[in-house]
Amino acid sequence: MKHLFTILLTLFSFYASGYAQKPFKVVFYNLENFFDLENDPDVLDDEFTPEGPKKWTKDKYDKKLSNIEKVFFDIAAINKDYPAVIGVCEIENRNVLEDIVATQKLSPANYRIVHYDSPELRGVDAAFMYRPDVLKLEGSKAIRTVIPSLPDFKTRDIVTMWGKIDQEDFFFMVAHWPSRLGGKEVSALRRIAVGNQMRHIADSVRALRPSTKVVMMGDFNDDPTDESISGEKGIGAKIKVKEVTPADYYAPFAALLKAGYGTLAYGDAWNIFDNIVVSGNLINEDKDQLKLKKTDNSKFYGHIFKRHYMVQKEGQFKGYPLRTYVGNNFQGGFSDHFPVYIYIGK
Repeated sequence: MKHLFTILLTLFSFYASGYAQKPFKVVFYNLENFFDLENDPDVLDDEFTPEGPKKWTKDKYDKKLSNIEKVFFDIAAINKDYPAVIGVCEIENRNVLEDIVATQKLSPANYRIVHYDSPELRGVDAAFMYRPDVLKLEGSKAIRTVIPSLPDFKTRDIVTMWGKIDQEDFFFMVAHWPSRLGGKEVSALRRIAVGNQMRHIADSVRALRPSTKVVMMGDFNDDPTDESISGEKGIGAKIKVKEVTPADYYAPFAALLKAGYGTLAYGDAWNIFDNIVVSGNLINEDKDQLKLKKTDNSKFYGHIFKRHYMVQKEGQFKGYPLRTYVGNNFQGGFSDHFPVYIYIGK
């Protein structure tokens, strides 16, 4: 009863402080293999079924669901305002998303879903959840990822949606880029190609409607300083805000990487594969226009959400993100990534 009272009191404070309070948070989170319980014959999901090697049962699914609910609610609690837009990847289907938005702590946000099934062999997709009171959605589309040198290569789609926030045009993209399988250098051309494709999509939108503000996000499997993001063959994003012009793109998480922060760890080294890149017209001084904002008393434009309960406390992976599984051993954790977010406001 005490726990329920705390939830209700917190929810009330959200409303009392102004439900559409600005600045708005835009979040990305890799949910790490969030499968449902059903065995889909069209995809390779056998591993995550009750009969599979991971013994993926309803109790484990519900634990994962509760964990994700807690993370998103605690992100909302930072400034007592639910995120306006949440991009995710590694979810199996719309059913998982519907379970997330229906959880007790998140349902008051009235999230809507943008999801498309992609051709990825395991059936995991990228998707959006958004608040319709903030983003007035005008359309959405899944764009097939194209790697010119590998015409038969299948990976996750680039999911796009567009609409208005405070009467300003916004275009969002979320994607899960090809992995580093085979090594970073050998596989780099795949990620560079997807980065270039996303830049081309963004440029095409802005050519038709120049005032549009673009937000790209996802697990890019590269750091913001890598060629796929900051190189001219990829997105071509600037990593120093003072160099950004309205026609450019800006990668705010490069500064965090250089300061030693990370969203995932491998071999005791930290990377920021979870990225948000914005168009240069979100870097402006016009008090009447929405812009990328610094807050949380931080010197950075990008933010990594990391709490003690999300961190492995002991063993070989001490200090790493607390995962759902290590091998086939259920850890009861959250994800092998930490979520990232930015603020957009006036």
